[in-house]
Amino acid sequence: MKKVLVGAVAAVVALSLTSCSMTLPVAATSNPIGTKVGRSSGNSYLHLLYFGVDASIQTAAKNAGITKVSTVDIKHTDILGLIQTHEVIVTGE
Repeated sequence: MKKVLVGAVAAVVALSLTSCSMTLPVAATSNPIGTKVGRSSGNSYLHLLYFGVDASIQTAAKNAGITKVSTVDIKHTDILGLIQTHEVIVTGE
């Protein structure tokens, strides 16, 4: 019984120290898929505090020198609900 309890506690601790990440497609145009990939991102803390966040499509395209956007994806990463990263990924030419 004690081993089962220790194993369950260890499993809960291990799962609570993991992060969750997902990437979602947002938009696609009729432009061909380009070779350039631009990214812009920012962090938030406790879903309340944002400092200097500029995770916009325009900034991501500008960072890679993209003038014709092909696709736009958004990636969210969450670590225990404490730190969230919001990233915009743009492809194009």
